[in-house]
Amino acid sequence: MSTQREFANFAEFYDFYLQQHNHPVCRLLHVIGIITSISLTLALMATGQWVWLWLVPVVGYSFSWTGHFVFEKNKPATFGYPLYSFWGDFRMTFDYLRNLFAGIRVL
Repeated sequence: MSTQREFANFAEFYDFYLQQHNHPVCRLLHVIGIITSISLTLALMATGQWVWLWLVPVVGYSFSWTGHFVFEKNKPATFGYPLYSFWGDFRMTFDYLRNLFAGIRVL
């Protein structure tokens, strides 16, 4: 019997996702991982270094998983919900940066 929850849509999942990212350092590490992954992808594409694209998820997830294992002390949602979790990473990063630039305390 599976203990994995079922979600009707991404909005429903995102509430769960945010509960799994309560620690401010965990959220910050996710933001750093996403920004680093995007930057690395663009740099590799701009320089034609396609052979190194495999590093993008390694770099991005190393930040995120450090946040979970060291600070949150929980299992990353990626293990059970890979696509929704991937979208959640980008949504949380967008929300984090929007709040940061709006002057809302993020940590």
